[in-house]
Amino acid sequence: MRRVRYEHSGGPEVLFHEEVPVPEPGEGKLLVRAEAVGITLPVVRKVRESGRPVPLGGEVAGEVVRAGKGVHGYAPGDRVTGLCFGHGYAQYALLRAAMASRIPADATARDAVALVRSGVVALGALEAARPERGESVLVTAAASGVGHLALQLARLRGASRVVAAVGDPAKAGFVRSLGADAVVTYGQESWGEPVDIVLDAVGGALLTPAVKALAPGGRLVAYSSGGGTIEAYDLLVGGRSAIGFQVAMVARNRPRRYAAWIEDLWRLFGEGALRPAVHAEFALEDAARAHATIEDRANRGKVVLMVR
Repeated sequence: MRRVRYEHSGGPEVLFHEEVPVPEPGEGKLLVRAEAVGITLPVVRKVRESGRPVPLGGEVAGEVVRAGKGVHGYAPGDRVTGLCFGHGYAQYALLRAAMASRIPADATARDAVALVRSGVVALGALEAARPERGESVLVTAAASGVGHLALQLARLRGASRVVAAVGDPAKAGFVRSLGADAVVTYGQESWGEPVDIVLDAVGGALLTPAVKALAPGGRLVAYSSGGGTIEAYDLLVGGRSAIGFQVAMVARNRPRRYAAWIEDLWRLFGEGALRPAVHAEFALEDAARAHATIEDRANRGKVVLMVR
């Protein structure tokens, strides 16, 4: 089978293709013939920054070929999606059955990788803030695969005002089309009227203005892999709080909640209330171009590899 990997850190140019045997599913895993793979910013960052090569994981959707020992409820031919922690940029990938979910009959693999994982992160981060109807929400990286869904979910959960924060003002039209009431850019001195909730996917130096954008009693939910620090004094002023969110912990420790989130996302998708956007599709062989799109912050929605 074909797969993509790298041997040393760098930009998209370090990715290359190779032919390897199809893997065998171990205990608790599914072997899936991939149809679509979602590119994530954490994986792109690992290629650029990691000292040692790691497998290119990601959101995979496709058809079950074989189930490993101890797997129940899945059979060959079932269409599933899930997060691959091993080699996901490949014709065949291994998924943990516990973190896999079925794709509805009226949805495509492309829909699945644009909706499920990014949607679970967006929905989980929003719920971590314990939003109340009528509160205001600001989303950073609002045009990203997660951010563009978070904008819509905030509105669906009763936000009175939704603010999109982006790095490029050219993305304003895209985020407004998804329901953003206002758009701010990272370099602005002020992000406007304070908000009750900030959902931050950027981290780093952006944490300081994100905290300062909070109204008294406001909550910042950080789910970025970008690191960064928050000054305790900035939280003390106005009684603000910061919350860390990691979806993998929910999947492991609260599987029923994780499954309920996925069910909710598919319901909203089926009703036409939640619209996952795919910025571009690339062939597996064009993974380098897909990574370049993410690194350039050019995407409006999800970037997807289609495996043919």
